[in-house]
Amino acid sequence: MPGMVLFGRRWAIASDDLVFPGIFELFLRVLWWIGILSLYLLHRGKLDCAGGVLLSSYLIVLMVLLAVIICTVSAIVCVSMKGTICNPGPRKSMSKLLYVRLALFLPELVWASLGAAWIADGVQCDQAVVKGIIATVVVSWVIIASTVVTIIIVFDPLGGKTPLYPSAGPGHLDSHESSQLLSGLKTAATGVWETRVKVLCCCVGNDDHTRAAFSSTAELFSAYFSDTDLVPSDIAAGLALLHQQQDNIRNNQGPDQVISHPPGPSQEADLDAELENCHHYMQFAAAAYGWPLYVYRNPFTGLCRVGGDCCRNRAPEYDLVGGDQFNCHFGSILHTTGLQYRDFIHVSFHDKVYELPFLVALDHRKESVVVAVRGTMSLQDILTDLSAESETLVLECEVQDCSAHKGISQAARYVYGRLVNHGILSQAFSIAPEYRLVIVGHSLGAGAAALLAIMLRNSYPQVRCYAFSPPRGLLSKSLYEYSKSFIVSLVLGKDVIPRLSVTNLEDLKKRILRVIAHCNKPKYRILLRGCWYELFGGSPENFPTELDGGDLMQPLLGEQSLRTHGSPAYSFSSDSPLESPTKYPPLYPPGRIIHLEEEGSSGSFFFFQVFLLSCCSL
Repeated sequence: MPGMVLFGRRWAIASDDLVFPGIFELFLRVLWWIGILSLYLLHRGKLDCAGGVLLSSYLIVLMVLLAVIICTVSAIVCVSMKGTICNPGPRKSMSKLLYVRLALFLPELVWASLGAAWIADGVQCDQAVVKGIIATVVVSWVIIASTVVTIIIVFDPLGGKTPLYPSAGPGHLDSHESSQLLSGLKTAATGVWETRVKVLCCCVGNDDHTRAAFSSTAELFSAYFSDTDLVPSDIAAGLALLHQQQDNIRNNQGPDQVISHPPGPSQEADLDAELENCHHYMQFAAAAYGWPLYVYRNPFTGLCRVGGDCCRNRAPEYDLVGGDQFNCHFGSILHTTGLQYRDFIHVSFHDKVYELPFLVALDHRKESVVVAVRGTMSLQDILTDLSAESETLVLECEVQDCSAHKGISQAARYVYGRLVNHGILSQAFSIAPEYRLVIVGHSLGAGAAALLAIMLRNSYPQVRCYAFSPPRGLLSKSLYEYSKSFIVSLVLGKDVIPRLSVTNLEDLKKRILRVIAHCNKPKYRILLRGCWYELFGGSPENFPTELDGGDLMQPLLGEQSLRTHGSPAYSFSSDSPLESPTKYPPLYPPGRIIHLEEEGSSGSFFFFQVFLLSCCSL
């Protein structure tokens, strides 16, 4: 850190990232040099043949060239070990060493080509010598090709557009020229990310919804990454440090620091009832995933059970399923819920961007019409998740700020249109008019279910929603407060989805910047220790992560250098979380939250807590 500047452009690699690649190349080069030296010493007497002088010269020059490369790579490794992430000063000679190393590829390329040409001439020498030299030529080309691939990987498409030495002065930040520069960088970053997303999701389609999702996803990634001067290894090192820092805090936290509020008798009875409802309706949320989840949950018997349904022809009156040509999904739904064909009003596995599969069934045990929305299970669903900007909802309720996650609200609006405009709910309640409406879902489906319940509340005042692991960044604060009376969210342990939002990711980015800036260890040591800790555990290393003696009211120089100047998301306060860009205001999870935490190492007991939380508590 920061990204190295070579040939007048920034690259997605830092000067302290060359320790491990350098050691690996050094290991291969030394082995190769020893092999060539052994080949030459053992077989030099057999080179008295036609073309033998050329082969002898090839081996001698190659050994000299390899020796020079080994010395250069050794120097690169030694220099890369110096300094820290935010103190690249001791590594200022790295660019010169890399120029030397890259220059050595030219004679190596030329000599590998000559060796291939001489071997192709059909020299009349001992076959062992010829095969050994062929091996050296092949190894030369493999290393050259690997280097080219590495250069392609670390190539930063925005490197040529990034200002290499930005001014830090406030006057510069307010200038018209700087504003144009930052605007141009943001536009270029969005274009690059949109191209990447299109390549990764090339099989999704190209309709209007998909194109909108591509643009939203690109803007999200460009907004998150474009205002920092971090390379991927910096993020990995920051995450390793944060994990150890959090474990340190947890290990040092005494019992008297833990505050618990056990529920009262009335709350406990309500909790028991809601937990029983969650247990019951979770089967519908799981059934919405179809046969893949059923087979996963029943690895030994699931495939056999569903396989029979896949081959069985359905009667015409039960043709309720869209996108399930082989009846596999419907068979798994029946096994999961325990219902009969006649209990299902509608089942759809139509899956596109902003359009989620869902089912509608009559649950006679709980006397309810159940709408279950499927969660993330395809690239289309991922694009729906990543359309994370806020969207204003038009609702018939007395709530001022009706905004929500755009992708999920679009998906909820699609399901709403199918349920209401196609008369699916009317059909269900014409069969069971005394039943109440219950909407369930998991993950992305939980978010869509919560928004769907809000949309249907005016028409169905008794609607209830059970959202299993809903995304955190879903509702505006006023909608979150409004949803407490009819939505229950269930969160299990340390599940990341109920804690995931753009605001939290911004806060994570800030914490990564601070922990990197305050650490005085070289990056290779941080990564080695982090890998060991993740694989084998042990005591977390006590890296210095904060300044001693009071709060930090201004960012460290190292932390400031990690930020692109003029970033609107940067806050100089060390206590408050980062301000999100205007397009991504803070969003909250739906309803009341039941948080289940495992108690004890045996895993046989669970501790249940009900929190009427604001989202910042998660």
